Amino acid sequence: MATARAFMGRLARDVRANTLAIMTMALIPLAGMVGGGVDISRMYIVKTRLQHACDAGALAGRKAMGGGVWNFNNYYARTQAEKFFDANYNASAYGVTARSRAFSENAGKVSGTASADLPMTLMRIFGKTSETLSVTCDAEMRLPNTDVMFVLDVTGSMGSKAVSTDSDTKINSLKTAVKCFYEIVARLDTDANCTTGSPSGGTGSQVQLRFGFVPYSTNVNVGKLLPTSFLANSWDYQSRVKVGMDWSAWRNNRYHSKSGSACVAQANTATAQYQSSATGQSGSRACLEQVRNYVPQWKYGQINTSISGLKNGTQWNNSFVLPLNDDGSNRSIGWDGCIEERRPTVSQSSYYPIPNTAYDLNIDLMPSQGDSKTLWGPALPDLIYARSMTSSWSQLNTAETTTTDNYYNSIPYYCPAEAKKLQQWPSADSFDNYVDSLYPTGNTYHDIGILWGARFMSPTGIFGTENAYTPQGGEIERHMIFMTDGDAVSAPCDYTAYGVGYFDRRTTSDVGSASSCGSERQSFDDQVNARFTALCTAVKNKNITLWVISFGSGSNATTESRLQTCASDGRYFTARNSAALQQTFKSIADQISQLRLTK
Repeated sequence: MATARAFMGRLARDVRANTLAIMTMALIPLAGMVGGGVDISRMYIVKTRLQHACDAGALAGRKAMGGGVWNFNNYYARTQAEKFFDANYNASAYGVTARSRAFSENAGKVSGTASADLPMTLMRIFGKTSETLSVTCDAEMRLPNTDVMFVLDVTGSMGSKAVSTDSDTKINSLKTAVKCFYEIVARLDTDANCTTGSPSGGTGSQVQLRFGFVPYSTNVNVGKLLPTSFLANSWDYQSRVKVGMDWSAWRNNRYHSKSGSACVAQANTATAQYQSSATGQSGSRACLEQVRNYVPQWKYGQINTSISGLKNGTQWNNSFVLPLNDDGSNRSIGWDGCIEERRPTVSQSSYYPIPNTAYDLNIDLMPSQGDSKTLWGPALPDLIYARSMTSSWSQLNTAETTTTDNYYNSIPYYCPAEAKKLQQWPSADSFDNYVDSLYPTGNTYHDIGILWGARFMSPTGIFGTENAYTPQGGEIERHMIFMTDGDAVSAPCDYTAYGVGYFDRRTTSDVGSASSCGSERQSFDDQVNARFTALCTAVKNKNITLWVISFGSGSNATTESRLQTCASDGRYFTARNSAALQQTFKSIADQISQLRLTK
């Protein structure tokens, strides 16, 4: 016992080889620290690569999905997500096992999960053989604040088919294409049968998304969208005004029998006088009675006419009355909303740069009641008379005249569906209803369409306070989509935004002969094209992306070259049939929509 006690005492006092013992004991926690560091680094790398692959897969799936749906109708989107995940993740790296990935979609958002089992190295000595690593990811179509203005040709030719094999007319094909565009960008389901499937969910409240429309043909229907102060209180029209009363020329009234041996006319009244004479025939056609009436005497010419009756404070009336009936009584003068353009303009072969004196082409000029040159007038076809014409264009005469004759009062006039200012369309039903209201009518005046499309979306113009920024002060991306199915088509006797060309001659004095007044005139087409070209440049100079589509085969090579020059770089398309038109609008919608990761 004493011996053992002595040995232990000596051992306690002996410090030789203590370091070895201490190191032996320390190896265990040291190995844990080093092994833990190594394995944590491996875990970090594997999880980071899992996250990158998951993000890539979600993005690829959402991009492949486009404006469509995920399940069944778009199996391709899910497989694209999985392929991009696999391409961005090396399944054999670091000995990973049990790797899994899954992607799904809800309300336009693609979500993904991925996991992998990572075997441990030195951590095994502590009983930790593997670690399961998991990540999540998602991607959705997230737009910047975006304005889209549709400037759409709705002329008469849109009522026909683009090609004989199409199942529908061009105007109906256009309606479908625009609705499908809305589905992709707004993420709401319309009543159209779109190749991209049925979206849902909308774009959320984080962004401002607005659409506007300017349907155009011979004119644009924008007047009632403007404040009443933007239109003049009086305007010059090719019209007439009553200046007195007089007896009209004699005209044949009836044949009748003689009274005895004489031709006796019926008795005169205060407003009608009669005379009868022999015809050289017998029986009931022996006499011819003529009549003349006491009727209004009219002055025909450019008549300054008060149109203040259309204004009701800050609201618009649909009509007012003027004493224009043939008997001098009041006629209701209706207004459908089309306008006459500002009068000060110039006539030249090129409008680039746009002349300062061409007020009609000034996109941003603010109207002022104190300056009549800045104001617009309502287009009122009920006021328009073709001087000297009673039955044929060949009778036209530009000279002012005073007569009791009643001249032609049905000048060719076409007003398309009312335009729409930029606005949010949270309801697909209201969007459908508006698009369905478009109808084909009239000739083709490209310049008036693009002009008012620019005015409605300019951030520095007449609606600048609405267009410059979002209500929260956010920046806005701006896109104009201009679509036409053909060349400019104009005629001197069309009643347009520039009046009746044969009489008003605001854009050109080369009006041709009276007999051809109702036919297409090259000098008017040239003016439309020159003004259109200058306005294309003006639109692009406002940092508006200008997309241009030539639909069908109605445009000649010169027109298509002009349209291509009009478009922003890489933003010109041709669509020869209805299917191509829908695909073109889809392509534009996909490019406007910007895909961003939300995680």
